[in-house]
Amino acid sequence: MRLLLDKSVGCLVGAAVGDALGGATETALPEEIRNRYGGWVEGIVPPFHENWATNRPLAPYHKGDGHITDDTLMTHALVRAYAKKRDHLDAFDVVELLVPDLIEREVYIPDLEREAVAFHRLAAAERWLVTRLHHAHADPREAGVGNIVNCGAAMYMAPVGIVNAGDPAGAYAEAVEVGGAHQHSYGREAAAVFAAAVAAAMTPGAVVGEVVEAALDVARDGTGEAIAAVVQVAKEYADTRAAIPALRAAVAPYDTVGEDYRNPGLGARRPSRLHSIEELPVALGMLVVANGEYRDAVLGAVNYGRDSDSTATMAGAIAGALGGSPAVPAEWASTVATASRTDLAEPGRVLADVAAEVYAADKARFARRAERYEGLR
Repeated sequence: MRLLLDKSVGCLVGAAVGDALGGATETALPEEIRNRYGGWVEGIVPPFHENWATNRPLAPYHKGDGHITDDTLMTHALVRAYAKKRDHLDAFDVVELLVPDLIEREVYIPDLEREAVAFHRLAAAERWLVTRLHHAHADPREAGVGNIVNCGAAMYMAPVGIVNAGDPAGAYAEAVEVGGAHQHSYGREAAAVFAAAVAAAMTPGAVVGEVVEAALDVARDGTGEAIAAVVQVAKEYADTRAAIPALRAAVAPYDTVGEDYRNPGLGARRPSRLHSIEELPVALGMLVVANGEYRDAVLGAVNYGRDSDSTATMAGAIAGALGGSPAVPAEWASTVATASRTDLAEPGRVLADVAAEVYAADKARFARRAERYEGLR
Protein backbone atom coordinates (compact mmCIF):
# COMPACT_ATOMS: atom_id res chain seq x y z
CA MET A 1 0.00 0.00 0.00
CA ARG A 2 2.88 2.34 0.72
CA LEU A 3 4.23 2.06 -2.84
CA LEU A 4 0.73 2.47 -4.29
CA LEU A 5 0.33 5.67 -2.27
CA ASP A 6 3.74 6.98 -3.29
CA LYS A 7 3.16 6.30 -6.98
CA SER A 8 -0.39 7.70 -6.92
CA VAL A 9 0.77 10.93 -5.31
CA GLY A 10 3.78 11.11 -7.62
CA CYS A 11 1.57 10.66 -10.66
CA LEU A 12 -0.99 13.34 -9.82
CA VAL A 13 1.48 15.85 -8.37
CA GLY A 14 3.70 15.22 -11.38
CA ALA A 15 0.81 15.85 -13.74
CA ALA A 16 -0.19 19.09 -11.99
CA VAL A 17 3.35 20.47 -11.91
CA GLY A 18 3.83 19.63 -15.58
CA ASP A 19 0.56 21.38 -16.34
CA ALA A 20 1.62 24.53 -14.45
CA LEU A 21 5.05 24.72 -16.09
CA GLY A 22 3.68 24.05 -19.55
CA GLY A 23 0.91 26.61 -19.26
CA ALA A 24 3.36 29.49 -19.65
CA THR A 25 4.54 28.35 -23.08
CA GLU A 26 1.27 27.05 -24.49
CA THR A 27 0.65 27.87 -28.21
CA ALA A 28 4.20 29.23 -28.66
CA LEU A 29 6.81 27.62 -30.89
CA PRO A 30 10.27 26.64 -29.58
CA GLU A 31 12.11 29.61 -31.08
CA GLU A 32 9.46 32.00 -29.73
CA ILE A 33 9.87 30.47 -26.27
CA ARG A 34 13.63 30.97 -26.31
CA ASN A 35 13.26 34.55 -27.54
CA ARG A 36 10.72 35.38 -24.84
CA TYR A 37 12.65 33.88 -21.92
CA GLY A 38 16.19 34.50 -23.10
CA GLY A 39 16.93 30.81 -23.58
CA TRP A 40 15.43 27.48 -22.63
CA VAL A 41 12.81 27.44 -19.88
CA GLU A 42 14.32 25.72 -16.85
CA GLY A 43 11.48 25.97 -14.35
CA ILE A 44 8.49 28.06 -13.36
CA VAL A 45 8.34 31.25 -15.42
CA PRO A 46 6.00 34.24 -15.83
CA PRO A 47 3.27 34.26 -18.49
CA PHE A 48 4.40 34.41 -22.10
CA HIS A 49 2.66 37.80 -22.48
CA GLU A 50 3.07 40.39 -19.76
CA ASN A 51 -0.38 41.69 -20.64
CA TRP A 52 -1.79 38.17 -20.32
CA ALA A 53 -5.30 39.37 -19.40
CA THR A 54 -5.89 40.90 -22.83
CA ASN A 55 -3.36 39.35 -25.22
CA ARG A 56 -4.76 36.65 -27.44
CA PRO A 57 -4.84 33.68 -27.78
CA LEU A 58 -4.42 32.95 -24.06
CA ALA A 59 -6.45 35.88 -22.66
CA PRO A 60 -7.99 36.07 -20.09
CA TYR A 61 -6.05 33.24 -18.45
CA HIS A 62 -3.08 33.90 -16.17
CA LYS A 63 -0.97 30.95 -17.34
CA GLY A 64 2.51 30.82 -15.88
CA ASP A 65 3.74 31.79 -12.41
CA GLY A 66 2.98 28.25 -11.24
CA HIS A 67 -0.73 28.24 -12.03
CA ILE A 68 -2.40 24.94 -12.87
CA THR A 69 -4.87 24.95 -15.77
CA ASP A 70 -8.02 23.10 -16.81
CA ASP A 71 -5.98 19.90 -17.27
CA THR A 72 -5.55 19.62 -13.50
CA LEU A 73 -9.03 20.93 -12.67
CA MET A 74 -10.49 18.11 -14.79
CA THR A 75 -8.12 15.52 -13.30
CA HIS A 76 -9.13 16.44 -9.76
CA ALA A 77 -12.81 16.39 -10.71
CA LEU A 78 -12.38 12.83 -12.03
CA VAL A 79 -10.68 11.84 -8.77
CA ARG A 80 -13.71 13.13 -6.88
CA ALA A 81 -15.96 11.02 -9.12
CA TYR A 82 -13.94 7.94 -8.20
CA ALA A 83 -14.04 8.93 -4.53
CA LYS A 84 -17.84 9.00 -4.63
CA LYS A 85 -18.35 5.70 -6.46
CA ARG A 86 -15.34 3.85 -5.04
CA ASP A 87 -15.36 1.45 -7.97
CA HIS A 88 -14.70 1.42 -11.70
CA LEU A 89 -16.38 4.22 -13.66
CA ASP A 90 -18.40 4.04 -16.85
CA ALA A 91 -19.95 6.57 -19.23
CA PHE A 92 -23.10 6.85 -17.12
CA ASP A 93 -20.98 7.82 -14.11
CA VAL A 94 -19.67 10.73 -16.16
CA VAL A 95 -23.27 11.99 -16.30
CA GLU A 96 -24.07 11.29 -12.67
CA LEU A 97 -20.79 12.17 -10.98
CA LEU A 98 -18.39 14.16 -13.18
CA VAL A 99 -20.73 16.60 -14.91
CA PRO A 100 -22.45 17.72 -11.67
CA ASP A 101 -19.00 18.34 -10.17
CA LEU A 102 -18.12 20.61 -13.11
CA ILE A 103 -21.29 22.68 -12.96
CA GLU A 104 -22.11 22.75 -9.24
CA ARG A 105 -18.91 22.55 -7.17
CA GLU A 106 -17.02 25.80 -6.56
CA VAL A 107 -13.25 25.49 -6.84
CA TYR A 108 -10.38 27.95 -6.97
CA ILE A 109 -9.36 28.50 -10.59
CA PRO A 110 -5.76 29.71 -10.51
CA ASP A 111 -5.51 31.05 -14.05
CA LEU A 112 -8.72 33.05 -13.53
CA GLU A 113 -7.63 34.02 -10.01
CA ARG A 114 -11.07 33.49 -8.52
CA GLU A 115 -13.43 30.86 -7.25
CA ALA A 116 -16.07 29.56 -9.61
CA VAL A 117 -17.53 26.32 -10.90
CA ALA A 118 -15.00 24.57 -13.10
CA PHE A 119 -17.31 24.84 -16.10
CA HIS A 120 -16.38 28.51 -16.43
CA ARG A 121 -12.76 27.51 -17.07
CA LEU A 122 -13.41 24.78 -19.61
CA ALA A 123 -12.58 25.12 -23.29
CA ALA A 124 -15.12 24.39 -26.01
CA ALA A 125 -14.26 20.70 -26.36
CA GLU A 126 -14.67 20.17 -22.61
CA ARG A 127 -17.89 22.20 -22.36
CA TRP A 128 -19.22 19.65 -24.82
CA LEU A 129 -19.55 17.30 -21.84
CA VAL A 130 -22.08 19.61 -20.23
CA THR A 131 -23.86 20.53 -23.44
CA ARG A 132 -24.33 16.95 -24.61
CA LEU A 133 -24.87 15.18 -21.29
CA HIS A 134 -26.60 17.75 -19.08
CA HIS A 135 -28.58 19.77 -21.62
CA ALA A 136 -29.06 17.47 -24.63
CA HIS A 137 -29.38 14.23 -22.60
CA ALA A 138 -27.33 12.32 -25.14
CA ASP A 139 -26.62 8.63 -24.73
CA PRO A 140 -23.49 8.77 -22.53
CA ARG A 141 -21.71 6.08 -24.52
CA GLU A 142 -22.09 8.07 -27.74
CA ALA A 143 -22.00 11.63 -26.43
CA GLY A 144 -18.44 12.27 -27.57
CA VAL A 145 -19.31 11.78 -31.24
CA GLY A 146 -19.20 15.09 -33.08
CA ASN A 147 -16.91 16.87 -30.63
CA ILE A 148 -13.71 18.65 -31.61
CA VAL A 149 -11.14 15.84 -31.74
CA ASN A 150 -8.33 16.87 -29.41
CA CYS A 151 -6.51 15.87 -26.23
CA GLY A 152 -9.32 17.15 -23.98
CA ALA A 153 -10.19 13.70 -22.65
CA ALA A 154 -6.63 12.39 -22.58
CA MET A 155 -5.37 15.23 -20.42
CA TYR A 156 -7.31 14.07 -17.35
CA MET A 157 -7.25 10.26 -17.70
CA ALA A 158 -4.35 9.61 -15.32
CA PRO A 159 -6.75 8.60 -12.49
CA VAL A 160 -8.06 5.74 -14.64
CA GLY A 161 -4.51 4.39 -14.88
CA ILE A 162 -4.01 4.63 -11.12
CA VAL A 163 -7.24 2.78 -10.34
CA ASN A 164 -6.14 0.06 -12.79
CA ALA A 165 -2.53 0.06 -11.57
CA GLY A 166 -0.57 -2.80 -13.15
CA ASP A 167 -3.33 -3.56 -15.67
CA PRO A 168 -2.80 -1.48 -18.83
CA ALA A 169 -5.45 -3.41 -20.79
CA GLY A 170 -7.99 -2.80 -18.03
CA ALA A 171 -7.11 0.89 -17.91
CA TYR A 172 -7.46 1.13 -21.68
CA ALA A 173 -10.92 -0.48 -21.62
CA GLU A 174 -12.16 1.71 -18.77
CA ALA A 175 -10.86 4.89 -20.39
CA VAL A 176 -12.52 3.95 -23.70
CA GLU A 177 -15.79 3.73 -21.76
CA VAL A 178 -15.31 6.92 -19.72
CA GLY A 179 -13.77 8.87 -22.60
CA GLY A 180 -16.62 7.98 -24.93
CA ALA A 181 -18.85 10.41 -23.08
CA HIS A 182 -16.47 13.22 -24.03
CA GLN A 183 -14.46 12.35 -27.12
CA HIS A 184 -14.41 10.19 -30.23
CA SER A 185 -11.99 9.02 -32.89
CA TYR A 186 -8.30 9.48 -32.08
CA GLY A 187 -9.13 11.79 -29.15
CA ARG A 188 -10.86 8.93 -27.37
CA GLU A 189 -8.13 6.50 -28.42
CA ALA A 190 -5.40 8.72 -26.98
CA ALA A 191 -7.26 9.00 -23.67
CA ALA A 192 -7.35 5.22 -23.42
CA VAL A 193 -3.70 4.73 -24.41
CA PHE A 194 -2.59 7.38 -21.90
CA ALA A 195 -4.50 5.60 -19.13
CA ALA A 196 -2.80 2.34 -20.13
CA ALA A 197 0.61 4.03 -20.00
CA VAL A 198 -0.07 5.31 -16.48
CA ALA A 199 -1.25 1.86 -15.37
CA ALA A 200 2.01 0.39 -16.69
CA ALA A 201 4.05 3.10 -14.95
CA MET A 202 2.30 2.25 -11.66
CA THR A 203 3.78 -1.27 -11.81
CA PRO A 204 6.54 -1.83 -9.21
CA GLY A 205 9.96 -1.49 -10.81
CA ALA A 206 8.56 -0.34 -14.16
CA VAL A 207 10.86 1.49 -16.58
CA VAL A 208 9.98 3.77 -19.45
CA GLY A 209 10.54 1.11 -22.11
CA GLU A 210 7.87 -1.06 -20.50
CA VAL A 211 5.47 1.88 -20.44
CA VAL A 212 5.98 2.46 -24.17
CA GLU A 213 5.56 -1.24 -24.87
CA ALA A 214 2.28 -1.28 -22.93
CA ALA A 215 1.03 1.76 -24.84
CA LEU A 216 1.88 0.19 -28.19
CA ASP A 217 0.22 -3.09 -27.17
CA VAL A 218 -3.17 -1.37 -26.91
CA ALA A 219 -2.87 1.57 -29.33
CA ARG A 220 -4.82 1.39 -32.58
CA ASP A 221 -4.64 3.06 -35.98
CA GLY A 222 -2.90 6.43 -36.32
CA THR A 223 -2.33 6.74 -32.57
CA GLY A 224 -0.25 3.58 -32.49
CA GLU A 225 1.64 4.53 -35.63
CA ALA A 226 2.38 8.03 -34.31
CA ILE A 227 3.69 6.70 -31.00
CA ALA A 228 5.87 4.15 -32.76
CA ALA A 229 7.29 6.78 -35.13
CA VAL A 230 8.06 9.31 -32.40
CA VAL A 231 9.56 6.73 -30.03
CA GLN A 232 11.81 5.37 -32.76
CA VAL A 233 13.23 8.85 -33.35
CA ALA A 234 13.45 9.57 -29.61
CA LYS A 235 15.81 6.61 -29.13
CA GLU A 236 18.43 8.48 -31.16
CA TYR A 237 18.64 11.38 -28.65
CA ALA A 238 19.83 11.91 -25.09
CA ASP A 239 18.87 15.60 -24.76
CA THR A 240 15.18 16.54 -24.81
CA ARG A 241 15.87 20.04 -26.10
CA ALA A 242 17.95 18.79 -29.01
CA ALA A 243 15.23 16.26 -29.81
CA ILE A 244 12.44 18.83 -30.23
CA PRO A 245 12.70 19.36 -34.02
CA ALA A 246 13.03 15.64 -34.70
CA LEU A 247 10.07 14.70 -32.51
CA ARG A 248 7.95 17.35 -34.19
CA ALA A 249 8.94 16.05 -37.62
CA ALA A 250 8.08 12.49 -36.59
CA VAL A 251 4.61 13.34 -35.32
CA ALA A 252 3.76 15.86 -38.04
CA PRO A 253 2.32 13.33 -40.56
CA TYR A 254 -0.24 12.23 -37.98
CA ASP A 255 -1.11 15.66 -36.56
CA THR A 256 -4.03 17.54 -38.13
CA VAL A 257 -3.29 20.95 -36.60
CA GLY A 258 -0.24 21.72 -38.75
CA GLU A 259 2.79 23.91 -38.27
CA ASP A 260 0.89 27.17 -37.73
CA TYR A 261 -0.42 26.05 -34.37
CA ARG A 262 -2.41 29.20 -33.65
CA ASN A 263 -4.18 29.11 -37.02
CA PRO A 264 -5.10 25.51 -37.89
CA GLY A 265 -6.77 24.80 -41.23
CA LEU A 266 -10.13 23.27 -42.07
CA GLY A 267 -8.80 19.73 -41.72
CA ALA A 268 -7.77 20.20 -38.10
CA ARG A 269 -9.29 18.16 -35.29
CA ARG A 270 -11.59 16.15 -37.52
CA PRO A 271 -12.18 12.43 -36.90
CA SER A 272 -9.92 9.99 -38.73
CA ARG A 273 -8.45 6.54 -38.26
CA LEU A 274 -5.21 7.75 -39.82
CA HIS A 275 -4.35 10.56 -37.42
CA SER A 276 -3.38 11.15 -33.81
CA ILE A 277 -3.30 13.92 -31.28
CA GLU A 278 0.19 15.36 -30.99
CA GLU A 279 0.51 15.56 -27.22
CA LEU A 280 0.65 11.89 -26.18
CA PRO A 281 3.23 10.66 -28.73
CA VAL A 282 5.47 13.65 -27.93
CA ALA A 283 5.10 13.13 -24.18
CA LEU A 284 6.16 9.50 -24.59
CA GLY A 285 9.00 10.58 -26.87
CA MET A 286 10.27 13.03 -24.26
CA LEU A 287 10.12 10.30 -21.62
CA VAL A 288 12.20 8.01 -23.83
CA VAL A 289 14.82 10.71 -24.43
CA ALA A 290 14.90 11.50 -20.69
CA ASN A 291 14.96 7.79 -19.75
CA GLY A 292 11.92 8.39 -17.57
CA GLU A 293 13.52 11.21 -15.54
CA TYR A 294 10.88 13.72 -14.51
CA ARG A 295 12.67 17.05 -14.79
CA ASP A 296 14.12 16.49 -18.27
CA ALA A 297 10.93 14.98 -19.70
CA VAL A 298 8.71 17.78 -18.44
CA LEU A 299 11.09 20.55 -19.46
CA GLY A 300 11.34 18.97 -22.89
CA ALA A 301 7.56 19.18 -23.20
CA VAL A 302 7.51 22.75 -21.89
CA ASN A 303 10.13 23.90 -24.41
CA TYR A 304 8.42 22.00 -27.23
CA GLY A 305 5.57 24.51 -26.96
CA ARG A 306 2.34 24.15 -28.94
CA ASP A 307 -0.07 22.40 -26.51
CA SER A 308 2.70 22.31 -23.94
CA ASP A 309 0.57 22.22 -20.79
CA SER A 310 -1.17 19.01 -21.87
CA THR A 311 2.03 17.42 -23.20
CA ALA A 312 3.83 18.22 -19.94
CA THR A 313 0.82 16.99 -17.93
CA MET A 314 1.04 13.58 -19.62
CA ALA A 315 4.83 13.35 -19.39
CA GLY A 316 4.69 14.48 -15.75
CA ALA A 317 2.00 11.97 -14.82
CA ILE A 318 3.91 9.01 -16.28
CA ALA A 319 7.29 10.12 -14.90
CA GLY A 320 5.71 10.76 -11.49
CA ALA A 321 4.14 7.31 -11.48
CA LEU A 322 7.45 5.71 -12.47
CA GLY A 323 9.52 7.46 -9.83
CA GLY A 324 6.94 8.19 -7.14
CA SER A 325 6.61 11.48 -5.31
CA PRO A 326 10.40 11.97 -4.90
CA ALA A 327 10.69 12.19 -8.69
CA VAL A 328 8.90 15.55 -8.78
CA PRO A 329 11.21 18.43 -7.79
CA ALA A 330 10.02 19.54 -4.36
CA GLU A 331 10.60 23.22 -5.08
CA TRP A 332 8.35 23.06 -8.14
CA ALA A 333 5.61 21.16 -6.32
CA SER A 334 5.65 23.58 -3.39
CA THR A 335 5.59 26.68 -5.59
CA VAL A 336 2.77 25.35 -7.78
CA ALA A 337 0.69 24.31 -4.78
CA THR A 338 1.08 27.74 -3.18
CA ALA A 339 0.50 29.71 -6.37
CA SER A 340 -2.52 27.60 -7.28
CA ARG A 341 -3.93 27.51 -3.73
CA THR A 342 -4.38 23.78 -4.24
CA ASP A 343 -3.30 20.70 -2.29
CA LEU A 344 -1.65 18.78 -5.09
CA ALA A 345 -0.97 15.64 -3.03
CA GLU A 346 -4.41 15.05 -1.50
CA PRO A 347 -6.04 13.76 -4.73
CA GLY A 348 -3.27 11.16 -4.98
CA ARG A 349 -3.84 10.06 -1.40
CA VAL A 350 -7.59 9.79 -1.97
CA LEU A 351 -7.17 7.85 -5.19
CA ALA A 352 -4.70 5.39 -3.65
CA ASP A 353 -7.37 4.42 -1.11
CA VAL A 354 -9.96 4.07 -3.87
CA ALA A 355 -7.59 1.98 -5.99
CA ALA A 356 -7.03 -0.41 -3.08
CA GLU A 357 -10.77 -0.79 -2.57
CA VAL A 358 -11.37 -1.37 -6.28
CA TYR A 359 -8.65 -4.02 -6.39
CA ALA A 360 -10.21 -5.83 -3.43
CA ALA A 361 -13.60 -5.73 -5.17
CA ASP A 362 -12.03 -7.00 -8.40
CA LYS A 363 -10.44 -9.91 -6.53
CA ALA A 364 -13.80 -10.85 -5.03
CA ARG A 365 -15.50 -10.57 -8.41
CA PHE A 366 -12.87 -12.76 -10.06
CA ALA A 367 -13.08 -15.33 -7.26
CA ARG A 368 -16.83 -15.61 -7.86
CA ARG A 369 -16.25 -15.99 -11.58
CA ALA A 370 -13.55 -18.60 -11.03
CA GLU A 371 -15.85 -20.61 -8.82
CA ARG A 372 -18.63 -20.50 -11.41
CA TYR A 373 -16.26 -21.33 -14.25
CA GLU A 374 -14.87 -24.33 -12.41
CA GLY A 375 -18.41 -25.64 -12.24
CA LEU A 376 -18.49 -25.68 -16.05
CA ARG A 377 -15.50 -27.94 -16.40
